Amino acid sequence: MNTLRNKVQLIGNVGNEPEIKNLEGGKKLAKLTLATNEIYYNEKKEKITDTQWHTVIAWGKNAEIIENFVTKGKEIAIEGKLSYRNYDDKDGVKRYITEITMHEILLLGK
Repeated sequence: MNTLRNKVQLIGNVGNEPEIKNLEGGKKLAKLTLATNEIYYNEKKEKITDTQWHTVIAWGKNAEIIENFVTKGKEIAIEGKLSYRNYDDKDGVKRYITEITMHEILLLGK
């Protein structure tokens, strides 16, 4: 049951070309945005698409998979956990960031 405490599963389309960083010691980091869509019809029978954007980060082997196989528009499924962090920007204003730290990826679509 401990694995269910902080678990996120999403299927969506990559919104930008993944950003890859090679860090000291040979570690690799990948960062991308993922769009998920919810489609429903309102009371006037109009089709409504609600798009949510998620920031996803991946380390190590998962970052290598993203670097080699994931491009903007690609449909992927991911599993990971929610991560929160904050920082003070250049004006001293505290900023908060919510990200998904990816543990698994499945390449979908074409």
